[in-house]
Amino acid sequence: PGKAGERSSVLYSAGQLFFEYLVVVSLKKMSDGRYEPKITYQFPKRENLLKGQKEEEERLLQAIPLFCFPDGNNWAPVTEFTSETFSFVLTNVDGSRKIGYCRRLLPSGRGVRLPEVFCIISCLGCFGLFSKILDEVEKRRQISMAVIYPFMQGLRESPFPAPGKTVTIKSFIPESGTELIELTRPVDAHLEHVEFQALLQRLSPHLILHIFASAVLERRLIFLAEELSVLSQCIHAVAALLYPFTWAHTYIPVVPECLLDTVCCPTPFMVGIQMRHLEQVLDQPMEEALIVDLCEGKILRAVGDEEEILPIKLQNEMLTSLNRHNNNNNVHTSEQVNALVSEAFVQFFVRMVGHYSSHIKWSKNGSGTFQERAFCKAIASKTNRKFVKKFVKTNMFSLFIEEAEKSRIPQEAYFQQKITEYHEQKKHRR
Repeated sequence: PGKAGERSSVLYSAGQLFFEYLVVVSLKKMSDGRYEPKITYQFPKRENLLKGQKEEEERLLQAIPLFCFPDGNNWAPVTEFTSETFSFVLTNVDGSRKIGYCRRLLPSGRGVRLPEVFCIISCLGCFGLFSKILDEVEKRRQISMAVIYPFMQGLRESPFPAPGKTVTIKSFIPESGTELIELTRPVDAHLEHVEFQALLQRLSPHLILHIFASAVLERRLIFLAEELSVLSQCIHAVAALLYPFTWAHTYIPVVPECLLDTVCCPTPFMVGIQMRHLEQVLDQPMEEALIVDLCEGKILRAVGDEEEILPIKLQNEMLTSLNRHNNNNNVHTSEQVNALVSEAFVQFFVRMVGHYSSHIKWSKNGSGTFQERAFCKAIASKTNRKFVKKFVKTNMFSLFIEEAEKSRIPQEAYFQQKITEYHEQKKHRR
């Protein structure tokens, strides 16, 4: 289970270290002929850790190989392999999350060889930026491992830039001299960890709304695809639709084969599973869940009430916005798509719960208490109120309110800005 404030610590930490570790995970042949993923390189090596830190590090380093090769052990050496990028999330005991950004590639050379995974572990959620870093790592890997080290060292010594800012890293490559690599963070920090395009390419707006409705009520969601990159991008995108709220339950973009019984959990989860395990998953005794096939763009199993969760009027408005993105022939950059899609969902929350701050009662000592009944009663529309009464019972809403009660300075500046704009527009309409 996640802790409140998790998102603020994960996403907006300018000046923090870019990453904690870079590890290389390779497949080692065992005596029984199976391959087992093992860490073959770790940077930096950590000395003088305290006992608690050491235990946490060992736990982390044990989990990584499994998530770098979640597809089990049916590997064989190959001469060609298209490199792929994916990510995973590890939740610590205290609820904080670490993200593993992975690039699986074939080391340069001749003859048959096995792919290896370069994995960067970071507390920072910024998918685009880390993809770019992995491009640089991959480029250097083709020259030699030795060239990767100074680049990562340079990265470690650079502070993580603030939104919209750039950090330049000098890097020397034998025979091509010193290169300057610029890493820029998007201005809109709440969209920097997401590619909504991935979702729109595979699912109709109609299905995306069904998935959103299930996620908003914290149900069990299973996504299926073969490629790790598709699973991790689509699941990140679904979680990002919930902004300004944070999915606080089990969250595994790619479930390793040995953890497939996660789907028997009675608690909410959002997981990605490779298509080859479909039979195995359907055979598990599981509670009601929404099962989404990302290859065919369809829902394989549903609870059945997904149509009725969201208020119909708002549902239609959201469909219109999402279809607008699909229909108009102007080509959008992925940033534009992100902004368009995000806008539709943020507006939904602005309309439903945007009045939350006026229902926090502040005491003299500066602590706030949320007045849930008055908050729900203030919603004029019956259908909207029916939805909100369910939504206030979710973990993500409670965590959001818990943060809001701590200080009068509102969290999530972007969300606040949208609430203010909405009220301004309403005034003008009158």
